[in-house]
Amino acid sequence: MNVFGCQFDIRWEDKAWNYQTVTRMVHELRPPSGALVALPEMFATGFSMNVDSVAELPEGPTTQFLGRIATENHIWLVAGVVTRQGAEQPGNRSIVFNPQGQRVAEYTKMRPFTPGGEDKHYRAGEHPAMFMWQGVSVALAICYDLRFPELFRAPLALGEQPELFVVIASWPETRATHWVRLLQARAIENQAYVLGVNRTGTDPLYRYPGRSVFINPQGDIVSDAGALPGWVSGKLEINELLRYREGLPFLKDFRSS
Repeated sequence: MNVFGCQFDIRWEDKAWNYQTVTRMVHELRPPSGALVALPEMFATGFSMNVDSVAELPEGPTTQFLGRIATENHIWLVAGVVTRQGAEQPGNRSIVFNPQGQRVAEYTKMRPFTPGGEDKHYRAGEHPAMFMWQGVSVALAICYDLRFPELFRAPLALGEQPELFVVIASWPETRATHWVRLLQARAIENQAYVLGVNRTGTDPLYRYPGRSVFINPQGDIVSDAGALPGWVSGKLEINELLRYREGLPFLKDFRSS
């Protein structure tokens, strides 16, 4: 079961250029049919607070583009998009498409980045979101969510124990060490694989380190994309994961309160 994370230098609020970049990168990668591919937070615009420039309707051009890429490449696709319905405050979202181009899951970031003013422009999500991929439960998270371990335990409180967490981000270079260590912590404490997908390059405010990583349930970094545009990849060994959980079933002692 193959997973891939695409990191690149997102051009600021230039959707057409970013669409072209993703199209080229996925074409060059040639992921196997049925693979899961993830793009960074707000991949089409960068981490912008210019709501009027970046927000779209749920069936806007970015979601149409993602559905087409998923279909053309026969992949499951996770990506960050800003959408809103009517006059509501938009949400910073992670959405998922299956190989038929159908939207199968959507998650709204539950912890907007208040130090950067995100909470003033985007509404916070209220619920975790998961989907099934080839028999594997996958949970979604976005950037600043990573600092709140209770969000990663929320599926467990609902009776779900995801085998994979996909965290998409625009995580700045100044806190790159935190990014990697927190991803490792979330893997260890949830006995799950973690795919963290960050961006590279710069925007008007920040520089970004890349460092997209695939981490196993013991917290080991299996694959690291480094600092340049490119890919991180990994493979889920589900039987090995189940044996590990059976040998150390400490999540059975979880209490929601």
